[in-house]
Amino acid sequence: MKKYTNISDIKNFPKAIEEAIQLKKNPLEFSDLGKHKTLGLLFFNSSLRTRLSTQKAALNLGMNPIVMNVSGDAWGIEFEDGSVMNGTTAEHIKEAAAVVSQYCDIIAVRAFPTLTDKVKDESEQVLKSFAKYAMVPIVNMESATAHPLQGFTDAITITEHKKNNRPKVVLSWAPHIKALPHAVANSFVNAMQNMDVDFVITHPKGYDLNPEIVDNTLVNYNQEEALKDADFVYTKNWSSYNDYGKVLKTDSDWIITKEKLGDAKFMHCLPVRRNVVVEDAVLDSENSLVIQQANNRTYAAQWVLKSILEDL
Repeated sequence: MKKYTNISDIKNFPKAIEEAIQLKKNPLEFSDLGKHKTLGLLFFNSSLRTRLSTQKAALNLGMNPIVMNVSGDAWGIEFEDGSVMNGTTAEHIKEAAAVVSQYCDIIAVRAFPTLTDKVKDESEQVLKSFAKYAMVPIVNMESATAHPLQGFTDAITITEHKKNNRPKVVLSWAPHIKALPHAVANSFVNAMQNMDVDFVITHPKGYDLNPEIVDNTLVNYNQEEALKDADFVYTKNWSSYNDYGKVLKTDSDWIITKEKLGDAKFMHCLPVRRNVVVEDAVLDSENSLVIQQANNRTYAAQWVLKSILEDL
């Protein structure tokens, strides 16, 4: 694999899931593969699971991870071509990406959207600029529109815990106190579209995701109907796509409760606001898979890094 910026970079998704599950059984099996190789992790935004799990994945493969919080540890980077750099930015991405490429064999980047400028966010300026000017493979640790490491993780988790060959999986919007990106939801949709599942998206009207991503996936605006007979309920908040970045509804009607969940397994990427997105009774129950999901972040990242290293 030459890069991992979206779910579509995995050419055989079912096979990749099974290989990641096998990696989990013996995480150090390929500990010499990344010997003398360096992974650069560049964070334009904060992280807990992505940062730690990707570092651990690199270490499991024998790599040396270098972590940089770009917003605090580096010069301000300019991404516009032809810009007159007489403002706050001191270094252009052309030089920055080229320099980092000399220090690192793989570069992983995390950069959130503005949620104010849809055109700019969908252009994936930061991620694509690194891909354009870097001389080494790029890994997406969450960008403006996608979180493919999380989407792959979620597919692994569902595969491990499913009790029938074609489970019903529901992606349900939930309330939140602030506007959140679409990246996790987008990549979860992409992942489910590559699996043999009965997949439904449910959310209030006005919160439709990008129609190009949703494609032919069923959308039901009635949460109760959508959740009926679900095997897995993946809950996530996102802001409006059409009324870009806006919060249109904040009441608790769509919170996930134990009554709504029934016998289904509960999933969330974390962090999650208790008793806003989901009630304690769900998170603290045996039906919650959020900790198992977080653990699988390591093996999703490890499979990705292993696949890239094998192609260097």
